[in-house]
Amino acid sequence: MNEIRKLKFDIKLKNHVWFWGSYFTLNFLRWGAYFNDYPYSFKSNLIEFSLHIPLVYFNLFVLVPRYVLKQKYIQYTFLMVISLLAVYLIKTGLTYYIISENIWPEANREYHSFDINHVLAVCIGELYVVAMASSVYLTLTWLRERERNRSLRENQFRIKLKYLENQIQPHFFFNTLNNLYALSLESSNKVPDVIIKLSNLMEYVLYDVKGTKSVPLIKEINYIQNYIEIEKLRFENVEVTINLESNIEDIVVPPLLFISLVENAFKHGGVNNNNLKIKINCKVIDNKMLDFEILNNFVISQNINAKGGIGLANTKKRLKLIYKNDFSLKNTTKLNYYIIRLQIPLDNEN
Repeated sequence: MNEIRKLKFDIKLKNHVWFWGSYFTLNFLRWGAYFNDYPYSFKSNLIEFSLHIPLVYFNLFVLVPRYVLKQKYIQYTFLMVISLLAVYLIKTGLTYYIISENIWPEANREYHSFDINHVLAVCIGELYVVAMASSVYLTLTWLRERERNRSLRENQFRIKLKYLENQIQPHFFFNTLNNLYALSLESSNKVPDVIIKLSNLMEYVLYDVKGTKSVPLIKEINYIQNYIEIEKLRFENVEVTINLESNIEDIVVPPLLFISLVENAFKHGGVNNNNLKIKINCKVIDNKMLDFEILNNFVISQNINAKGGIGLANTKKRLKLIYKNDFSLKNTTKLNYYIIRLQIPLDNEN
């Protein structure tokens, strides 16, 4: 806890004034009522609090950081004893000259200076105030530090997540523009259709999902379908099947979570493949998990262990950030099919 270690006067001044003002008022009223002597209580507490406050802050901002936090307990104890004796001398002198020659009228008998009972009573009283005030201050400082750390973690999470999302989107559009460029070189009449579909995809990314933590799954599926239509313009022989095995109307998911998996299927399944087949299965398991599975065939001779690029890598990082370890992402091969299966917990509250 860096703030507690530095022990700066970081809590607002008005809070210090409010604390000491309330404490003084409570003591003044309490002892004034107890002895039925409010003028004496006021003067006595005025002297005491003029010593309480410097001692508390001397302990917090000098003794604790220099000795307690550095585990120099003997030096701390020695200096605290000296401070208590100095407070005793000042308080006794002020009480004698300003209030009464009886330096401890609360004891119901006359005490002389440096009487052991009086010294102990004053020192224990000062230690009580130091301990109580320091506990309040350190507790508030710890709570503020904990809240600050929580905010920092959340901000770092959002920044990192946004960074990954921003990497995924340009990567996707870069690939799509490459496809469009290839078609334009062929003077294909498919170019206008690609531009329209690309415009729809950009509208979804720039407006529909911007700044949102979750979107309806049905919109993600529509987004994937638009993407597939663009890829179909690039691949002459491609067959894509989407099976929704459960009702997904009320399901929400993080935006753009599945598109990299679909990209990966086209990217690696389409290499040297004249008859690309992709199958997407989406279903709910026990009303707790969403199961998203994508299969693509591949040519046996090709290297299916090739890296999936930044899109797939960032998807894994996003999953880790969002769900920690509460997700499953597995890839397998079966015959000449490459299979990626993602399972994430459902969140229907957003």
